[in-house]
Amino acid sequence: MAHPPRPPPDLRTEPALTDDAVPYRYERTDDAAEVRARHPDLAPEARTGENVSVAGRLMLRRGQGAIAFGTLADLSGRIQLFATGKDTPRFDEFAKLSIGDWLGVSGEVITTRRGELSVAVEDWVRLAEARRPFPDKWHGLHDPDTRYRQRYVDLWATEEARQTFLVRSRVISLVRRWLEDRGFLEVETPMLHPLQGGATAKPFLTHHNALDMPLYLRIAPELYLKRLIGGGIDKVFEIGRVFRNEGISTRHNPEFTMLELYQAYADYHDMMDIAEHLVADVVREITGDTKLTYAGRPLDLTPPWRRATMEELIEEQTGVAVGLDTPIDELAATARRFGVPVKKGWGSGKLILEIYEKTTESELWGPVFVMDYPIEVSPLARPHRSKPGFVERFEPIVAGRELGNAFSELVDPDDQRARFEEQARLKAAGDEEAMAVDEDYLRALEYGLPPTGGLGIGIDRLIMLVTGATNIRDVVLFPTLRPEQT
Repeated sequence: MAHPPRPPPDLRTEPALTDDAVPYRYERTDDAAEVRARHPDLAPEARTGENVSVAGRLMLRRGQGAIAFGTLADLSGRIQLFATGKDTPRFDEFAKLSIGDWLGVSGEVITTRRGELSVAVEDWVRLAEARRPFPDKWHGLHDPDTRYRQRYVDLWATEEARQTFLVRSRVISLVRRWLEDRGFLEVETPMLHPLQGGATAKPFLTHHNALDMPLYLRIAPELYLKRLIGGGIDKVFEIGRVFRNEGISTRHNPEFTMLELYQAYADYHDMMDIAEHLVADVVREITGDTKLTYAGRPLDLTPPWRRATMEELIEEQTGVAVGLDTPIDELAATARRFGVPVKKGWGSGKLILEIYEKTTESELWGPVFVMDYPIEVSPLARPHRSKPGFVERFEPIVAGRELGNAFSELVDPDDQRARFEEQARLKAAGDEEAMAVDEDYLRALEYGLPPTGGLGIGIDRLIMLVTGATNIRDVVLFPTLRPEQT
């Protein structure tokens, strides 16, 4: 037997406000922080003679007979409202307002008998009603799933959430200014790509009806940004969303924010200098120091950071020496011993990478630049100038996780074509993360690309560091979630 649909939970039963009862705008003179900044040290029961108009949500209310107190919150902070039966119009209605109602309030700035800075409510209007019960300051939101789904409530109910996203905005602004101060030009490149490329990851596929062609949400902006280096923009960067059709975890969201930058006449050593100083300067600006406590452990981001090869770090962690000259059967046996499910077609470089990711990466507290990756797993990086079989690539590892990725960029069009064709072979064999052959990018390389260094940094993971968050969903306003169960 079918059950009738359940009504929305906890809706108010009293008649709702109509649009006619709600003003179309409200003239606010100050936010809460501005009022507090002008009157930091008033004595109890002081009157300033200054009238203000403030607006925000009612986050606390209590009554004492002919007196009612409220706490009005806006993005800048909170300020107390002081209402009396004598001076406040529609006092009885004011005293029955619900937590979460939006108000516009005007009146004199005063302090109460206890010295609390307040706005004496001389006029007020309800700007929107909260038709669902709103968490008060004593309860808040504690269920993570509710916090992520209902960020519009979480930002009011959870002070840490509000501060995290204020910090997020500031971090992005600092990164942008840091790069602009060093001569980098910010650009925007397409999010819809005709080919899968720029990184090895599974893409999201869509279709453009007018052109009747498939398109991919970008995995990375790399190939377009390097086209711009070839176009004569010596230093270029982009901060934007990228999309990878992969798993969700405390470190992964299908869409995330990436900084990618490229500099002509530079190599991966230059990118290490940029990475460590950019991160250290941003962290110092936000926290006041380059030394943090993260997940209960000390973390010193002061440059210079350690530089070590992948092979060195594997041996330090496991006691096992591996290299491209290790017989492949021996590498495969070592991988299986460490719990790596070995797949057909993997070469020595892929096996070394899988051993590293299984045994070593999460144990690196760092910060450390993990250098010199096998060429097999790095289709866009330039061959190492002194280590055959390797490329000039590094990943900065901080607190056990990858913070970014960087190369001396591959500039040889013939080598790049061969790498693309190998990627196409892997794709034909069923590798959904492999890239396609990008003929237009190869044409750009044939016009000539100077020596170039490139660096990508995951902005969400950087923000996790400076805010102390251990789950990426805590720093993404609207993370991707499973459908809500009803």
